[in-house]
Amino acid sequence: MKLPYQVGITGGIGSGKSLVCRILQRGFDAPVYDADSRAKYLMQHKQELIEQIIRHFGKEAYHADGTLNRAYLAERVFHDAQAVKQLNALVHPQVALDYQAWLLAHKQFPYVVREAALMIESGAHATVDLLVLVAAPAEVRIRRVLQRDPHRNRAQVEAIIAKQMSEEEKRRYAHYVIENDGTRPLLPQVVCLHELITKAIRKQQGQL
Repeated sequence: MKLPYQVGITGGIGSGKSLVCRILQRGFDAPVYDADSRAKYLMQHKQELIEQIIRHFGKEAYHADGTLNRAYLAERVFHDAQAVKQLNALVHPQVALDYQAWLLAHKQFPYVVREAALMIESGAHATVDLLVLVAAPAEVRIRRVLQRDPHRNRAQVEAIIAKQMSEEEKRRYAHYVIENDGTRPLLPQVVCLHELITKAIRKQQGQL
């Protein structure tokens, strides 16, 4: 079965990866799978996953109305690397299955976009045809997140960045880097990315 060309887009918090995905979606009709949003959805709607989370993290992981107790889970995993690993080991396989079903439902498109903050950490980068990193200096990312999320303070954002894979390391995995530092225009870079993808698809199809 012929599947679309798969583009993975990743980047740390505040890098602007969602903005890049929106440009590809609205400007070039590329379907976007938001892995982080789907993970949150599955944690509240996939019964098998819900049961696994309760078994590992206790009934407190969910409110009485069945919604995910994000504050409790965040508290449990934020300072415990083993707990983070355990939670990811439960969630990532379910997201992978969900993505495969989504991919089959979009097989008529030339290419699809898979957006995920932890694409490299989860190993999902190995399943895409092209891995794109959206990069920005830490200070720029902190400023963006503080403007976007008024409930967070600087120390919290710095702590999140400190726990994520460094941008320098992510660059070693990426096939293409978009520099979203606020000084270089973003749109021309995304247009170049689309052209690169189109050329790769043509080459794959033996048209070049």
